[in-house]
Amino acid sequence: MTDQYDIVVVGGGPAGYPTAIRAAQLGFKTACIDVWLNKDNTPAFGGTCLNAGCIPSKALLESSELWHRVHHETAAHGIGVGDIKLDLAKMQARKTAVSRSLTGGIKTLFQANKVTGLEGFGKLLGNGQVEFTPHKGDKQILSAKHIVIATGSSPVNLKIAPFDDQNIVDSWGALDFTEVPKTLGIIGAGVIGVELGSVWSRLGAKTVILEALPTFLPMVDAAIAKEALRTFTKQGLDIRLGAKVISAKNTGKAVDVEYEVNGEKKTETFDKLIVAVGRRPNTDGLNAREIGVAFDERGFVKVDANYKTNVPGIYAVGDVIGGAMLAHKAIEEGVALAEQLHGEHTQVNYNAVPSVIYTMPEVAWTGLSEEQAKAKGYEVKVGTAPFAANGRAKAMEQAGGTIKIIADAKTDRVLGIHMIGPYVSELVAEAVLGLEFAATVEDYALTMHGHPSLAETFHEAILSVDGRAIHAVNKVRK
Repeated sequence: MTDQYDIVVVGGGPAGYPTAIRAAQLGFKTACIDVWLNKDNTPAFGGTCLNAGCIPSKALLESSELWHRVHHETAAHGIGVGDIKLDLAKMQARKTAVSRSLTGGIKTLFQANKVTGLEGFGKLLGNGQVEFTPHKGDKQILSAKHIVIATGSSPVNLKIAPFDDQNIVDSWGALDFTEVPKTLGIIGAGVIGVELGSVWSRLGAKTVILEALPTFLPMVDAAIAKEALRTFTKQGLDIRLGAKVISAKNTGKAVDVEYEVNGEKKTETFDKLIVAVGRRPNTDGLNAREIGVAFDERGFVKVDANYKTNVPGIYAVGDVIGGAMLAHKAIEEGVALAEQLHGEHTQVNYNAVPSVIYTMPEVAWTGLSEEQAKAKGYEVKVGTAPFAANGRAKAMEQAGGTIKIIADAKTDRVLGIHMIGPYVSELVAEAVLGLEFAATVEDYALTMHGHPSLAETFHEAILSVDGRAIHAVNKVRK
């Protein structure tokens, strides 16, 4: 017997479940299949983000930040503390509880929106059919006019440092340590590497991050990246650039890592090693290639501007199609696709995608960096403002960081905003909104901001583009 649907979504992560919910809201009979199993074999929607990525990592980042602040900041507030003890098991239990509360919430949303949630594995059969194999029970054949591939991505496994789920782990395993390692090595100084390094460094691990590239955070504006490197180094992260790992061997009790810097080979021993060098699309067992779906040379599903694959009736969104591998980008693609299938003309503006590193201070950006803008031929004008001049930041004892604005000198249009500072993960939303509406420096400058607020630093940075900053020293540079 075949179950008939309008839309079947294969994958229940940030790309999949929003696609299914929005499709159901628009009147489509929709099913969403997700294969995720937690370590205790409980199924859960939400994909990597909710189960082993965005949410659990942010829970640990929040807990470890509190631990750090109690030890290093409360005294400045006149708050003395006694003997502080770390209960890592409880911290980990809280992390899991936060994650489970959100994954459970997806089932509630499915019920409210009349989405059929199916826990198990989806395999494309062609001709508008999907084979569903539940974790428990018999296989079913689902038929649909539209099939959406939203299977997400997984950590890249390096041949020179293969995961053993003991001492050499991926970003998922790094969230489940049962004790704080005395020494921790991390391959990769990207967003994931720096965030995980911050967690365990704050809790006491001597942390070394090995990055093969000669530059730190190359996707971030160079001035902001330089400030971030200086800040993280001061906090205790040992970030070694141009360090190319040759091999990593688990000796049973530790990991010996051989790497090369400037032609010189070195060896370092760590209790644990985290490999955080990127992510690969999840397509194994999907049967997509076999039914003719085209892939690019890196293994991502090829789609057009409307997320159509080369096979009629099959679409793909999220990490599996490449681009910025971010949960919020995946969500927007899924929603856009559902609305397009309904006949609407929704599009995702890839020039206004926010990115955030949830360290302390945070790093966030959207749009072009100064270097990227110049490479594209723009004549730029730049403004900056420090959080050191912000009253709210000083009151919070978090007055480090800078906001930088990059604008087109000819049209006054803002091209990019890059920032490091307290809660810039929230401030970047204003930046994205402006880019979405093609805001000029003048548009932003005319926008009133509450006082005292962290957002005032954003306003000061905008004003400084034209030498108009009131509470920060103007450094006009065109």
